[in-house]
Amino acid sequence: MKASAIPAHGTQSLPRATRLVRATTAVAVVALALWVGGLIALGACAAPLVFRLVPAPWSGDAMGAVFRRFDAVAISCAVVVLGCEAVRLWWRQSLGLRPTMVERARGLCVIVAAVAAIYIGVDTSPKIMMLHAAGAVRGLGDSGLMLEKLHQLAEMLAKIEVSFGLVLLVLQVLTLDDGKDTRP
Repeated sequence: MKASAIPAHGTQSLPRATRLVRATTAVAVVALALWVGGLIALGACAAPLVFRLVPAPWSGDAMGAVFRRFDAVAISCAVVVLGCEAVRLWWRQSLGLRPTMVERARGLCVIVAAVAAIYIGVDTSPKIMMLHAAGAVRGLGDSGLMLEKLHQLAEMLAKIEVSFGLVLLVLQVLTLDDGKDTRP
């Protein structure tokens, strides 16, 4: 008899829907790790060093280009996590179960973080890039004051993304179903 890598009580004995939920949760966790980890790496690590070591306007141009590229990553991850959340909610409803308070909190967290990512990507970052391209320097003149306000807004929204994203990571794990409710 051949030994199996998956014990009889492992994932193979779980219903297909439960395996789907586990897979979507894994995908959501990976997307959240990329999204939140990327924001922390860029915003808390790279940006302060670049702005300290590279003179203006090159520092702003460089970080603006990096953040614009990351906006696409963040928005893509947000869409993936929203999709995964929709699958998990569909699964609960297909079992005739209402979402728990923790699952509702999970849904709220993903919506708030996604809205922040999308707003930065489609509104704030392009405006910052336009001001940089026009020669604005943070804090100098009207365009510089606008650049400062937009930068502060981007920082606040990124902190919201990170905070809600970290809570969402924890909630993804806490609300992972073990399949006991759906076994025959």
